[in-house]
Amino acid sequence: MYSNARFFKSLTVLLVVFVLAAHQSIAADDLGAIKTEVTKRHDMAVKRLQDWIGQVSIAAENRGYPEGAEYMAKLARDAGFQQATVINTDGKPGVFATLDAGAPKTIGLYFMYDVKQFDPAEWTSPPTEARIVDKPALGKVIVGRGAVNQKGPEAAFLAALHAIRGAGKKMPVNLVLVAEGEEEIGSPHIPQLVRRPEVLAALKKCDGVFMPSATQDLDGVVTVNLGSKGVIELELVSSGEKWGRGPAKDIHSSLKAMVDSPAWHLVKALNTLVSEDGNEIKIDDYPKPHPLSAEEKAMIEKVCQVRIEAQTKKLFSVQHWINDLPWEQANERLESQPTVNIEGLVGGYTGPGGKTILPHRAVAKIDMRLVPDMKASDALAALKAHLAKRGFGDIEVNMTGGYDPTSTSADSALIKAQVETYKNSGIDPLLWPRNAGSYPGYVFTGEPLKLAAGHFGLGHGSGAHAPDEYYIIASTNPKIQGFDGAVMSFVEYLYQLAK
Repeated sequence: MYSNARFFKSLTVLLVVFVLAAHQSIAADDLGAIKTEVTKRHDMAVKRLQDWIGQVSIAAENRGYPEGAEYMAKLARDAGFQQATVINTDGKPGVFATLDAGAPKTIGLYFMYDVKQFDPAEWTSPPTEARIVDKPALGKVIVGRGAVNQKGPEAAFLAALHAIRGAGKKMPVNLVLVAEGEEEIGSPHIPQLVRRPEVLAALKKCDGVFMPSATQDLDGVVTVNLGSKGVIELELVSSGEKWGRGPAKDIHSSLKAMVDSPAWHLVKALNTLVSEDGNEIKIDDYPKPHPLSAEEKAMIEKVCQVRIEAQTKKLFSVQHWINDLPWEQANERLESQPTVNIEGLVGGYTGPGGKTILPHRAVAKIDMRLVPDMKASDALAALKAHLAKRGFGDIEVNMTGGYDPTSTSADSALIKAQVETYKNSGIDPLLWPRNAGSYPGYVFTGEPLKLAAGHFGLGHGSGAHAPDEYYIIASTNPKIQGFDGAVMSFVEYLYQLAK
């Protein structure tokens, strides 16, 4: 006999199936209309990106402030955020914006509106003009500082919001945007932005935070990063004044026979930080990195079977990995090891010809990458103690920015939605332990928020921090999406996050 309980259970299942089918049908209709709108708005969206690249903000040069923050706030308001506020910090201002769609779920966004410095003489086209040029084997690309890092992907995300609204569709999730203007100098004041009461309260409602990105390699491979290395940016300054030896001003080089050199003093100090080949950190009592787990090693092994080593070497213009390591071991080292890197050495005369002086001052610009479970404060303290112990306590250690590494679980809803969205686009993404680069995700993944955080977005670009930085607008490579494809990936991701 068919019981009432069984009848109602069967009815419930049918209702759930009906609701899910209806939801999927509505989403498909929405996506079709939005895709049409993306195509219609292509030229407008690309022009918006070009204009944004023209609005330069460079924290290291104190260039483009507060204009960059005001521009970012306007971009947010134009894209549908009901409020976008410029928030001052002890450094450069940030932007806090919210978009309330009345949706059940809320997602956080992290943007940066600043870019790296550039020398126009090194570029084939002016870095602020954002010209569209043909690039062999790729198609039409936009060339400019910030093209891929990070204005291109961010502009594609904003274009997604314009298209959703233009198609007359309801935003599937609510949004909370935090944009900063100091990412390229190590985000020294982002805590002041994120931990403001109104910003923190909004972020606490979020299921996670992501940064728009361009994740497709030249061969179409997509990796989903489960974190990023931390970083410390600093200057080591050796001067005759602080040392008490050497000159207090530049003097004739002939006097080196009787006067100490602050430049050599700095070189000798730098030499104590690393092994003879420069590849192993030798700082006394330096924090120890957390070793790779078996799961992380398996991720690396899988990616190394897909990524082409020769192509990667060509991309980086290198012929060998450290110690001539095999491909997989080189990537294990990339993911597991902290670094001490010399970004630049500055001292004395560097112009044409010679100038026989004994410089009174020399500076080394250093970045130090950190992996779990290292902390920036511990690494900095160890460096200072090491220099003092080795007889270099006079050398100034000026930290300009930095933060701890981040980690996010592959089981988080944010990451699962990324994987599902890529799969729906016909891409089988690969999980990757962490980005070897850095971004200040620690303010989201750490206390008090403890949110999942990551990067997402189709499309491709390259040349971040280098001349001729580019982002693909119209792709001739069938494995890589152009600008409109990147825009649609963000639309689809928002709908996936809403499920």
